[in-house]
Amino acid sequence: MTMRERLQSMLAELDRSIEVLRGDSPALRERSPADGGLHLTESGRNQALLEVATRHRRSVQEALIRMDEGRYGLCADCGGTVPESRLEARPEAARCMQCQSRRERRR
Repeated sequence: MTMRERLQSMLAELDRSIEVLRGDSPALRERSPADGGLHLTESGRNQALLEVATRHRRSVQEALIRMDEGRYGLCADCGGTVPESRLEARPEAARCMQCQSRRERRR
């Protein structure tokens, strides 16, 4: 499977996950009012999962754009090469490990 195919597969899987997380589950409609607290807890968890999936989807889309523009595999910060092993583990990676580490320390 090529890297483009992996990214496209990831995008399709994320789209399915986002669709489920946004959906109105029949199980939620059938709950009694006494289950309201549980629903709020699940709703908050689903919202957090939806935000993570949406951010991940965006990074996969950006990787496909970099691929189309011939910038895939180049660090978005320093312009150096992103190691093949990193791209194998995280095909959507936009930065080399050094730049990614610096970015995470700033947060």
